[in-house]
Amino acid sequence: MTLSSSAAGRTVLLIVHTGRADAAEVARAVSKRLMDSAITVRLLAEESADLGIAGAVEVSSGADPANGCEIAVVIGGDGTILRGAELTRLAGTPLLGINLGRVGFLAEAEEDDLETTVEAIIASSYVVEERMTVDVAVTSDGRRVGDGWALNEASIEKAARQRMLEVVVEIDDRPLSRWGCDGVVFATPTGSTAYAFSAGGPVVWPEVEALLMVPISAHALFARPMVASPNSTLAAEVLADSETGGVLWCDGRRTMDLPPGARVEVRRGTRPVRLARLHQAPFTNRLVAKFELPVTGWRGSAQRRRESGRNSADA
Repeated sequence: MTLSSSAAGRTVLLIVHTGRADAAEVARAVSKRLMDSAITVRLLAEESADLGIAGAVEVSSGADPANGCEIAVVIGGDGTILRGAELTRLAGTPLLGINLGRVGFLAEAEEDDLETTVEAIIASSYVVEERMTVDVAVTSDGRRVGDGWALNEASIEKAARQRMLEVVVEIDDRPLSRWGCDGVVFATPTGSTAYAFSAGGPVVWPEVEALLMVPISAHALFARPMVASPNSTLAAEVLADSETGGVLWCDGRRTMDLPPGARVEVRRGTRPVRLARLHQAPFTNRLVAKFELPVTGWRGSAQRRRESGRNSADA
């Protein structure tokens, strides 16, 4: 969906990794350019003092700081973008990440693209895509004891380093296998290039709707990554007779203890996260760029057509 609006009454939420001097410097430059275009910049209260930006700035201390903003610009790495997802998901405000981190798979722009990125925001020349999330429910002794959600993944990990986590995993209310492992990752396609990838899971294109289950260092005959239907329910139960429990992490940011006997159920999320995109390049390009994959020597169909055209012209 293409967004367009006049500058009058427009507000942009700025979310910044203020612990980094370069992020603060970029934030000040972005704010100045937006305000010069009669766009109001909204800052989080805890970040406003660190940035010291003067001018047409709103400071938000409420529970829904993205409400009423047309876009949220996140300056930092993937961790900062995940924090931005927490702040914008309920309002449905799209996120646009400017990467200052190492990989920045969720980011749309790099620092070198800053000028063109800000101009695209001013012109509202971006599109918005929805990314699937997961909803997480935790029960213990038959009682619901917690809920969560994640954009990348919900991971169950062992609480004691010296012991394996004993779990039984299930898909669609049927037991699949029992694993002694370091943990289990339940990931979205967006998260397939994050923790799930590090654990040996497959890369899944963002437009594919699926749920991933990836064991972490499992000692079992059958312990392969699995790709399930987006309508499936994935679950793992910490064995009741385990000597130690586990820990649930959602996007590596929100955590909950899992005692022996706890059960974690993961389903497709009811609320997606919306990401703003400036470029419609194939996902393959993003993989190659972010992971710095070697492609020297490639002579695909497009390259062959160009070479053929040059040869014809020389004839």
